[in-house]
Amino acid sequence: MRTPASPRMTPHTPPVTDGSVLISNARVIDGTGAPEITADILVENGYITQIAPPGSLAAMPGIVRIDARGSVVAPGFIDVHSHADNAPLLADDDLTKISQGVTTEITGNCGYSLAPVDPNREQEFLDDSRKLFTFEYTGWRGADEWFAVLDRRPAVVNICPLIGHGTLRIAAIGAANVPASSADVEAMGDLLEAALEAGAFGLSSGLIYPPGMYSSTEELARLASRMPADRVYATHMRDESARLLESIDEALTIARTAGCRVQISHVKAAGKQNWGGVQRALDRLDEARNSGTRVTQDIYPYSAAATSLSICLPPWAHDGGLPATLRYLADPSTRARMREQILAGDDGTWENVVYGAGYEGILVADTRSGTYDGSTIAEIAVTRGVEPVDALLALLQDEELEARMVIFDMDERDLETALRSPFTSIGSDGLPPGREGRQHPRLYGTFPRVLARYVRERGIIDLPEAIRRMTSLPAEVFGVPERGILAIGKVADIVCFDPAAIDHPGTYVEPELAPQGISWVMQAGHIAMFDGQWAGIRRGSRLRPA
Repeated sequence: MRTPASPRMTPHTPPVTDGSVLISNARVIDGTGAPEITADILVENGYITQIAPPGSLAAMPGIVRIDARGSVVAPGFIDVHSHADNAPLLADDDLTKISQGVTTEITGNCGYSLAPVDPNREQEFLDDSRKLFTFEYTGWRGADEWFAVLDRRPAVVNICPLIGHGTLRIAAIGAANVPASSADVEAMGDLLEAALEAGAFGLSSGLIYPPGMYSSTEELARLASRMPADRVYATHMRDESARLLESIDEALTIARTAGCRVQISHVKAAGKQNWGGVQRALDRLDEARNSGTRVTQDIYPYSAAATSLSICLPPWAHDGGLPATLRYLADPSTRARMREQILAGDDGTWENVVYGAGYEGILVADTRSGTYDGSTIAEIAVTRGVEPVDALLALLQDEELEARMVIFDMDERDLETALRSPFTSIGSDGLPPGREGRQHPRLYGTFPRVLARYVRERGIIDLPEAIRRMTSLPAEVFGVPERGILAIGKVADIVCFDPAAIDHPGTYVEPELAPQGISWVMQAGHIAMFDGQWAGIRRGSRLRPA
């Protein structure tokens, strides 16, 4: 598999800096939400050392001067919800984030991380992880060993890793649908504590995915209780459609029991029958905040999601991991049971995404064979001359579950409602790099799209507030060190863009287009992108919590 095509770049020679530069005449938006000011910024040895009125800082010998006249200069964006855990392992540079102005990303979301690994359940780990990630496994075990691998492989952007609950559960229990015993939870907690000691930023869960879907609220609360109070429990909740409010209540119960922060991942009301539900969800979250619960949320600026096609199957079909699911698909009786349950719609026992989107709303993004990439399940059914549900089941069997989808099941008005909340940060939630197929445009354009569509064109939020949601808010929630605002003493991770031109022209049909209007991106005083050209040096590293 190849890395998804990097956004198409234009040739230009970027200025070479040694970590020291004078940025002059900039429209500075510092990330705090404060109004912009015009200022010069002096960067020395990778840190901001002065911010002063234009013309008041004299250029020092040997320091490159960049005139930012007319452009906005802001902190490098922080992608609060990334799945690029495997990016440092890939030979190709993953430019999907740096080209958007992102300089740091939170990885390990939705219950998936690439450690820890129990040697007795290595194959179960690989079966589960490779449904999402492309990577070469070299035998690491604990999070400390995985982090050591990351530290030896520079990344394009900085990484703040979470530890996935699903990965913990596979290490301690396996992929089966079994309740966690007290000893099992203790074992998972020990692995989590070791990961936190090694530098993990928190715990994530993906409660619509196996094996996370098999966990109880008590299990999750006991695990979260093993974290220090300043660490984060980030959750892809159990249901984002008909039982959205119940799922929010579960997340809040976990946070209150554990005494930790909670981040609601990609808040939404999925399924046409649930549109309009985001305001009720935000009201519930506001009530919790008013009572002292530290809860925040994130969104991506699109009305379509993307994830594994296998979540179209009912929960019992995942019991036992990949080999078991393939046996169920091959057996006529269990296949008929899957078919019946999918066709039943919302029976109150699981989040039936097919019911919420319809077969015409499920676009196959990429598969192992590539046979139907770019087609909807409805179109594949016509091609194969079968009912859509049968086309879905056949595709999953043929591809041995290695299939991902873009699913159109959200309302634009709900998205705008979520964006108006001052507690909403921005995350791409793009699928991991390294695969063929047509990816979701959020992988390439999330941050420019917010600034173009929802700030400049629709005025949902203003520019300083949008920048805060992309910088200081996620830095505060996740404890990202020395980043998130432009201030003296902070690392000079900086993006410069034209607010009148920034945009992403990519579509669901042609997503792999370069963002527009971004002049340059700086990492610790070094120019990483300039006029759309990658400087060619990976300067990102694994960060440790502040």
